[in-house]
Amino acid sequence: MRPLIRLFFRTLRLVLNPFMLLWEKLSTPQAMQRSAEAQQRVDEQTRHLALYQFKTCPFCIKVRKEIRRLALNIELRDAQHDAAHRSELERAGGKVQVPCLRIVDAEGKVQWLYESDAINVWLHQRFAGIKSA
Repeated sequence: MRPLIRLFFRTLRLVLNPFMLLWEKLSTPQAMQRSAEAQQRVDEQTRHLALYQFKTCPFCIKVRKEIRRLALNIELRDAQHDAAHRSELERAGGKVQVPCLRIVDAEGKVQWLYESDAINVWLHQRFAGIKSA
């Protein structure tokens, strides 16, 4: 019975994946506009951020949409198909759960932020107010 249930859910995911990616593409908001200097400051700050994610995870899609809305250049790391990223997430972050934002501060201290809502709040608080020089 268990293999049959697994097969059902795998098939369901295979069928729904293209629709989820299409939905992300069609519903992603326009990026906010900043002056060139302000965008350069934001880009400098986001150099030390990485989002561990699965391409079709609805919570990861939610975070990627917020990243796009805030016009952030954050590295996306595929923890589903890239064994090195998955292993780093598990080893350093403590668990394989996505989305997870890896934050490296100015002193080099690493923080792992889980949960899409927490990540979106952190990104909004940090970057939404940066609009002009």
